[in-house]
Amino acid sequence: MKILAIMGSPHGMKGNTGRLLEEVLVGVQQEGSEVEVVSLCEFKVLPCVSCHVCHKTGKCTLKDDYEKIKEKLLSCGGFIFASPNYIHCVTAQLKAFFDRCACLIHCVALEGKYGAVVETSGGGDDADVIRYMEHVVNVLGAQSVGGIGSKMAGCRVFPDEESLFTKGRELGKELCRCIQEQRQFPEQDAFRNMFKARMKGLVESQQKDWAYEYEFWRTRG
Repeated sequence: MKILAIMGSPHGMKGNTGRLLEEVLVGVQQEGSEVEVVSLCEFKVLPCVSCHVCHKTGKCTLKDDYEKIKEKLLSCGGFIFASPNYIHCVTAQLKAFFDRCACLIHCVALEGKYGAVVETSGGGDDADVIRYMEHVVNVLGAQSVGGIGSKMAGCRVFPDEESLFTKGRELGKELCRCIQEQRQFPEQDAFRNMFKARMKGLVESQQKDWAYEYEFWRTRG
């Protein structure tokens, strides 16, 4: 089983978020899963231009690496989103990627998958960014197994580091166990079911213009 980590930091794995993600990935590997890290700073992901072509064809026309990363996300066993806290949100790099996932969100295309999130900050407010990334996990159709975040205490150093890293490794293990056991999270179901119905209705209302997404829902039932 492969776990895909999508890293939004402009420092890649060399920054604070990369250091915490390393520990989460240790937990993944301890459960016997393979790891692939996509550092967005090493790829080209342009901002969405709202052309709606992906809704019509299932593919984005922008000439960059988005489609390549999307296919990795669709084929992985589970995934992790990781980002530092930039003004109470994810980085521009990760936000650009999320915005490009509009077709996946309209189709709740990651239903059946599981995700986890990792965040670090300079001064706190970690919970806000964790909640946002977990929300993205859910609107993509997946179930969130949880998240971990911390403010830093220096370059790649954190307060109460031993405890934090233990929790990080446990999060990685938990992600793998949830996939293996096909664990369910009833507390997420109400939102996920509501959102799924909302997206189906939205696509049906645009069926003349959004041919790919309409056919996706028509054949899905």
